[in-house]
Amino acid sequence: MKKKLRLILLTVLCLCLIGGVTGCAVLDDTINEIKGNLVGNGYTIRTYDNYGSKVMTTAGDKINIQGNPVKTTSYSSDGSVVTGYEMSSVITINIDGKEIQSCGNTCIFEQDGLQPDVDFVQTDIYSQSTGKLSDNTYVAGIVNKYKNYFGKSRVVVIKSQLGQPIVAYSGDEVYWKIPKDLPKMTKLMIDGRALYIHRANFQIIDTALLD
Repeated sequence: MKKKLRLILLTVLCLCLIGGVTGCAVLDDTINEIKGNLVGNGYTIRTYDNYGSKVMTTAGDKINIQGNPVKTTSYSSDGSVVTGYEMSSVITINIDGKEIQSCGNTCIFEQDGLQPDVDFVQTDIYSQSTGKLSDNTYVAGIVNKYKNYFGKSRVVVIKSQLGQPIVAYSGDEVYWKIPKDLPKMTKLMIDGRALYIHRANFQIIDTALLD
């Protein structure tokens, strides 16, 4: 039994060494996503309105997110009523046994150890505004003002639903995916740490493009 355990551990170690940072980051990715639970070293949850203004901050170790299905009816080709279900816009966030129900707000779930490089404030946003919230050069112009904060290869800018920049992170290895078991959410992995966003826009920009 001990020999088998040693062999398994050795195999995992070899895979991480062969795969480099990518292999280990994928392992972190798997650990962080288990049946709708945000499992890790704890999370800070920041909630924003449509304009990017922070309305609430909470934190906890055991985070669970559930969708709330609603009953729907439709009709088949022969005219009979067909009953079904679809996800509503309401999500239930369970934080260490306590609940928050949220609808429409932008929520950012930041794993402990992951810190934003820039927390945009309204004065910075309006002083740089070109009037086009969806314009890439507008976002790049704001981020470029803070470029000294970024020492890594890629920058993630998270924006409100109306396009206002909220926070920015940077990392050497950044990618995103859509979790199958989490409603209306996107998951980003930044150097092995998880960042979940609910009802938010984001851009991943090569730092070299911000010159």
